[in-house]
Amino acid sequence: SFKAVSDFFGKKIVENDLKLVEGIGPKIEELFQSAGITTWELLSKSAPEKLKEILVTAGERFQMHDPTTWPKQALLMVNDKWKELKDYQDLLDGGKEPE
Repeated sequence: SFKAVSDFFGKKIVENDLKLVEGIGPKIEELFQSAGITTWELLSKSAPEKLKEILVTAGERFQMHDPTTWPKQALLMVNDKWKELKDYQDLLDGGKEPE
């Protein structure tokens, strides 16, 4: 169960909720699920280029998103590295690493 993790993040954590990744909202989650990326593990193994392709194909409003950090964030979830995830997300800006 993710109760301890939910308490740590201050929000309900549900397994394979792609929206936990900073930068992914409900619409992008739907796009990825339609493309067969339905779990944190599948997301963690997806190349950012492939994710970008899904976003670009979905149209103009999704093209501005940068999925570079998304597989890395998902991998931390898969490996139960929640503190590292929170620290990493705290340093991200809109899902992107600071330059």
